[in-house]
Amino acid sequence: MIENPQQQQRLIQSFPLLENATPEFRSHFFHSATLMRIPADHAIASEGSDCGQLALVVSGKVRVYKLAESGREITLYRINSGDSCVLTASCIMSHTPFPAIAATETEVEALIIPSIKAYEWMSESKPWSAFIFGLISKRLAEVIAVLENVAFHRMDERIAAYLIAIASQGPIVNITHHEIASDLGTTREVVSRILKDFEGRGLIEGARGKLTITDLPGLQVYRR
Repeated sequence: MIENPQQQQRLIQSFPLLENATPEFRSHFFHSATLMRIPADHAIASEGSDCGQLALVVSGKVRVYKLAESGREITLYRINSGDSCVLTASCIMSHTPFPAIAATETEVEALIIPSIKAYEWMSESKPWSAFIFGLISKRLAEVIAVLENVAFHRMDERIAAYLIAIASQGPIVNITHHEIASDLGTTREVVSRILKDFEGRGLIEGARGKLTITDLPGLQVYRR
């Protein structure tokens, strides 16, 4: 239960669905929700686990990924501030186990909603159902993009696209070969070989735990 008015107002500003909802729904929401802090590198859900609650991320970042028997990982999507996990929502709606793994990448502050309430509100609140269906639309597009990349693009093209995306944060990125491999569903050895080739072409400069994008236009041409 969240009773503090200042805290309630902060959460309303974080989630437009609450601003658009009726006072009655907001009252039910804050009566049912629990605010929780989860440390970084903490497993939230494992494959096959029951979806007994839905987390709405207030701050921080959560990674949702699949793990193969070989140990390879591939990122499906990330959950940032103002978002929730569409797979969890889907499991609640269909009463099925969670089909992936979810883990915090940073410390996360989250609103925890019991699954029975998340289910009931779908028919009781238009802003809530619009929020859930918006998640489905957004995440479905992201997952389809992941499948298209895996199916139709070479790994060097995928790594080039990955580097272009993270270059939006600045030319110097603190990231390891293992982290790139985990995001893209390949091995560290494959990533290291391709990055070495990129470095030989003058597209990047590599250092331990860090990459510098030295020729972004060249990388964009290589991606095409």
